Amino acid sequence: MEMMKISTLSAFSFRLSTILLALCFFNFPITRAASGSAYESFLQCLTQQTNSSEQQISNIVVTQTNSSYASVLRAYIRNARFNLSSTLKPTVIITPLQESHVSAAVICSKQVGFQLKIRSGGHDYEGLSYISDRPFFILDMFNLRSIDVDVKDESAWVEAGATLGELYYRIWQKSELHGYPAGVCPTVGVGGHLSGGGYGNMLRKFGLSTDNVVDAKIVDARGRILDRKAMGEDLFWAIRGGGGASFGVVLAYKIKLVPVPETVTVFRAERLLAENASDVVYKWQLVAPATDDNLFMRMLLQPVTRNKKPTVRASIVALYLGGADSLVTLLAKDFPELGLKKENVMEMSWIQSVLWWANFDNGTSPNVLLDRDLNSADFLKRKSDYVQKPIPKYSLNLLWKQMMELGKIGLVFNPYGGKMAEIPASETAFPHRAGNLFKIQYSISWGDPGTEIEEDRLSQATSLYSFMTPFVSKSPRSAYLNYRDVDIGINHHGEDSYAEGKVYGEKYFNGNFDRLVKVKSMVDPENFFRNEQSIPTEQSKA
Repeated sequence: MEMMKISTLSAFSFRLSTILLALCFFNFPITRAASGSAYESFLQCLTQQTNSSEQQISNIVVTQTNSSYASVLRAYIRNARFNLSSTLKPTVIITPLQESHVSAAVICSKQVGFQLKIRSGGHDYEGLSYISDRPFFILDMFNLRSIDVDVKDESAWVEAGATLGELYYRIWQKSELHGYPAGVCPTVGVGGHLSGGGYGNMLRKFGLSTDNVVDAKIVDARGRILDRKAMGEDLFWAIRGGGGASFGVVLAYKIKLVPVPETVTVFRAERLLAENASDVVYKWQLVAPATDDNLFMRMLLQPVTRNKKPTVRASIVALYLGGADSLVTLLAKDFPELGLKKENVMEMSWIQSVLWWANFDNGTSPNVLLDRDLNSADFLKRKSDYVQKPIPKYSLNLLWKQMMELGKIGLVFNPYGGKMAEIPASETAFPHRAGNLFKIQYSISWGDPGTEIEEDRLSQATSLYSFMTPFVSKSPRSAYLNYRDVDIGINHHGEDSYAEGKVYGEKYFNGNFDRLVKVKSMVDPENFFRNEQSIPTEQSKA
């Protein structure tokens, strides 16, 4: 999306598309189809496909009349914006206990003509895994969460419904010298995280989560269970960064574990504008993507109030795969503006660093990683950008002014470089590699419902995104699939499906988009697996 200076008209169109989408999501009545013939046909089909009794099938199919329906639906809704009373609810929630249940769910949903939404952890920022504008089923993978760690082979099979916290815990149980490069939020589901790319605080050393996937199992549109050999390299390529939900239901990934040292080091450093924050932020852009690959320094920028006056706080949160002495020496050379001393850092084990990054107190048991933190959700909005040239100092001063005026929205800068610059853009479906200094996440959350506060917070996100236009990637203005953002385009899956898909598809996938379309057309020509931002088929080209 080219937005060098958003005109009044284009800004209106941009906002209107968001409003129309919201209307699609929120203004439909709750369907009662669960009691109709479609549901009966679906149940009968499941019984036949799985060779199960109706009683057995009733254990995995949750209808709207079931007493546990509301709690099962709510348990993995992580954005409260999409859990309103007016939000269209799924006709049924299918909670498979084994792989054959997934195959049957695909075959039978297709047979009765219902859209199937696939949910693993529910962290999709726009709720696309659990909302729709027409009657639909949810296939919720939370019961398929087994993790088989093989330290000798330095690998693990992880089912899609497992969380990152569970994965880290199971690795730690087997070895304190192995880890996996994935996200810092323990409740994120493996299925969506890995299929959309997935990254964490070791990406400069080891690349993305999906760069460390060596095999997978998927249920395709025909209900077949396929591993890497059976699915072929094209589909295996697509589900590593292209999003699994466009192509099938990912059952599990075989991942490659990575070595972690016995001791790692973490630190958090904060600066306000009066404490040389501008100098620190500018220098961070030069250092963070170019320093030692063992060092990852995330930077958060947030408007705050100090002494009743608005200012901006810059916080650097870091993981170093090594000891404190070498880290302090490294930053004294590369980043003297930070003034880091040994007393400002902490040494710990890798699993302790996982807990520290997840904001748990020091000394917390790793057992907490098994807690799925059910039924908790804030209202939130996220957007993303990529930066390929450092933002000049004078422009940073304008940014501070804009952030203080808006008042709530923050930015998260995640550095690239290292391994990310070595892997070709076409190696996996995830394209954002060499040439990117860092990725931006626009982040705003709020705790209370209400139209007025939501409009304000969404407006802040749109305004700051518009302000950043001159400083980010162009042609296309790229975005990160796992920071799902419906503002950049949606698909109605009509005769313009390819054209609509290309709008957001080229932002998420750059030059890999058309290859993804070819894979989609090959494995799901009828477009059964679809959502508001899925990959379209070639058949929908004008």
